[in-house]
Amino acid sequence: MKIGIIVAMDKELRQLQEVFRGSDVLVQKCGIGKVNAALGAQRMINEFHPDYIISSGCAGGNGDGVNVQDVIVSTELCYHDVYCGKAIDETTVYGQVQGLPARYGVDSYLLRKALLLPSRLNIPVKIHPGLIVTGDWFVDTKEKMHEIIDHFPEAKAVDMESCAIAQTCYINNVPFISFRVVSDMPLHDTAASQYHNFWDTVAENSFQITKTFVESL
Repeated sequence: MKIGIIVAMDKELRQLQEVFRGSDVLVQKCGIGKVNAALGAQRMINEFHPDYIISSGCAGGNGDGVNVQDVIVSTELCYHDVYCGKAIDETTVYGQVQGLPARYGVDSYLLRKALLLPSRLNIPVKIHPGLIVTGDWFVDTKEKMHEIIDHFPEAKAVDMESCAIAQTCYINNVPFISFRVVSDMPLHDTAASQYHNFWDTVAENSFQITKTFVESL
C-alpha cells in the first residue's frame, strides 16, 4: 500500500518528515494555495501512484468546542472563494466549480478509520470531523472570517489547499482525506497573533494523529 501526504509549507514538511522518518510514506511539499496544491497532487499521482492521499498541515478553526491544536478531519470539502454564477447553469451553487461536485466527500473507508482514531490515541488531542473550506486567502481578520462563515456556517476549518487536492484526487479517482491542525481561531484573534504563536508552541502530538491514522490503514 502506497500512501502520500501533501503539505504546503516547509514548517509542516519538517514536522511530518520527522514523524514518518524511516517509513515508506511519501511526504511532499506542494507550496501555498490552490494552484500549487493541485499541481503537487497531480505530480504525486503521476510519479508515485499512491493508493491514498492525505492533506496535512494547519488551518484556521471555527465552531463551538474547536480550539488551537485540535485537529479537523474532513468529512467534505469545498471552496469558499469560487462562484460561477447562474447565467448558464442555475443549479451551480456558491463554492462549486461548474460541472464538478458542489462538495467533495472523502473516501468512506478513510473517514471510518479517521472517526475511530480517538479510541486509538493516548495523547491529549481533540479531533473534530467536519467541513473544510479552501480559498486563496490567508484569513487574518475577523471580518474576512465572518464573510466566509456567512456562506459556510458549519465549516470547521479554513485552509488554502485541501479542496484543490480533493478536486485533483476526484478527477484521478484517488481516495483522499484531510487532517488539519488548528493553528488559530480567526473569529477570536487579532492580526493572526495566534497563528504566529502556534509555530512557537505547537506540540508534535498534533501530527502524531496523522501517523496513528496511517498505521490503522
